[in-house]
Amino acid sequence: MSRVQMITVTGDEDTQRFDRWFRRRFPQISQGRLEKLCRKGEIRVDGGRIRASSRLASGQQVRIPPLPDQAAEPAREIPVSEISAGDTELIRAAVIYRDDHIIALNKPAGLPVQGGSGHLRHVDGLSEALKFGMDQKPRLVHRLDKDTSGVLLLARTGKVAAALARAFQARTTRKIYWAAVAGCPHPKMGTIRFGLVKAPGHGPHGAGEKMICLHPDAVSAHDGAKHATTDFSVLEDVGKRAAWVALVPVTGRTHQLRAHMAEIGHPVIGDGKYGTSRQTNDGDGWGAGMGGDISRKLHLHARSLHLTHPVTGATLHLTAPLPAHMQKTWDVFAWQSKWAPVDPFEMDG
Repeated sequence: MSRVQMITVTGDEDTQRFDRWFRRRFPQISQGRLEKLCRKGEIRVDGGRIRASSRLASGQQVRIPPLPDQAAEPAREIPVSEISAGDTELIRAAVIYRDDHIIALNKPAGLPVQGGSGHLRHVDGLSEALKFGMDQKPRLVHRLDKDTSGVLLLARTGKVAAALARAFQARTTRKIYWAAVAGCPHPKMGTIRFGLVKAPGHGPHGAGEKMICLHPDAVSAHDGAKHATTDFSVLEDVGKRAAWVALVPVTGRTHQLRAHMAEIGHPVIGDGKYGTSRQTNDGDGWGAGMGGDISRKLHLHARSLHLTHPVTGATLHLTAPLPAHMQKTWDVFAWQSKWAPVDPFEMDG
């Protein structure tokens, strides 16, 4: 075991997520173990508790408790010279908006946002190819699941990263997701308020992590459970078999949209984790499999992000085209993106 350590956050680490900062130094500690250390208050920042998702500030003092010793090399940045020409082309082709302060990507499905759980190729590493003349690579300010595509925002400076982080925390940004789900929700517009808690027994470094839905009144009785809220609106349907749904995560919990839709009996198509890979799910309604020409990939896409520019004050509405596997499904069902209102939840829309 190591001794208690006091580590000072340096200037180039300003605004980094704490879990990312920690895992670079102690890669032998899993994400689950880190979050437990935070919940128990064994890790302290300037004497206070911290969440794994919190962002650090330059000069803060981090108290690290005794940790298991294990020989492991800390994760390192991938020099741009080591990024293949193909990956450079892929990540640059994903750019849908760029100015001197922010970059927005249409993240490809299947590409993780950060490393971990054996992922060596991820947006954070490939972002070395997105400097575009800046001294430092752009910084992540929020996340998407590996298999979810769509709008992903990066900040080009630490000051902008901090401003965007505050905007996400204050929920002054608005994210709208599109999904193809099994069956058709009824009523066709509503709000889901199930709480979420991590299922026990997930694999190392969070692999296989799954969330369990709880009645809102039961959240306080479960350690680590959190309230979660999702708005949904059906845009088109194929009888009772499938539907095109717009989703707004009012809260931002792990796997929130996937778990919520499965809980109401309409899992996202291709979501074997929450909806099974079968076409029906005995006892729970529809399964996430469709068969035929419909891809088995996850049909969940961060379609748009509405925010105020942190520097210019301009209103930005960033939109990401559907990935190929979802566009094929839209074509099969004769759904057209132009039919969808910008925000289907606005009363005047």
